[in-house]
Amino acid sequence: QVQLVESGGGLVQAGGSLRLSCAASGTIFSINAMRWYRQAPGKQRELVAVITSGGSTNYADSVKGRFTISRDNAKNTVFLQMNSLKPEDTAVYYCNARDVVVLGGLLRDCWGQGTQVTVSS
Repeated sequence: QVQLVESGGGLVQAGGSLRLSCAASGTIFSINAMRWYRQAPGKQRELVAVITSGGSTNYADSVKGRFTISRDNAKNTVFLQMNSLKPEDTAVYYCNARDVVVLGGLLRDCWGQGTQVTVSS
């Protein structure tokens, strides 16, 4: 019904940058909040950044000042610009869409399949 597809992950040296994208497809009328989470090996999934439909943002303390979340509501796409990357940013990054209004109802949570980000020291 709704599919989220992430792209933009890869291998980068410490201090480098990557830009992740997540496009939601389907018969979507609106999406409330869109989030990026990440999960490192052996660790729990953690919230990295969130952006509301109105453009309000919030970030995990560990990424403040380095990561920027943005979205294109017309294209149902969310981005994560990651600068000054550190080895501890290495993780699988997941896109989440919360309260997605679709033809036929509301989907509470939709997830992408994840994209690997590896930062070498």
